[in-house]
Amino acid sequence: QLLLVESGGGLVQSGGSLRLSCATSGFSLDDYTIGWFRQAPGKAREGREGVSCISFTDGEIHYADFAEGRFTISRDNAKNTVYLQMNNLKPEDTAVYYCAADRWPKGYSEYWGLLSYRYDYWGQGAQVTVSS
Repeated sequence: QLLLVESGGGLVQSGGSLRLSCATSGFSLDDYTIGWFRQAPGKAREGREGVSCISFTDGEIHYADFAEGRFTISRDNAKNTVYLQMNNLKPEDTAVYYCAADRWPKGYSEYWGLLSYRYDYWGQGAQVTVSS
């Protein structure tokens, strides 16, 4: 059974940092892309916003414009875990953050990696709250 579990959320002041973890089990990451998404308060599931993704197929990494330069995605193959380091957090980053997994042919993460509807497997989410 493919399982994704997020951790590391919390309350932080504006300008602070958090590191989210996405622990995976039940599958090999070798053929998968792991994406991070967020769902702001009051937004529907369909409105989950792509944050970043990392492809284990071809090593590609992609970021949403708002995440570029502030967020960093990384992986620990030995722990089957993907991380999202978030720095210089702003109140508008407040959301539930989800990690998701799916597998596509090499090169597809560039086009699909930040699209929530392209992913079939999701974690339960981690709340991130940034106070002003």
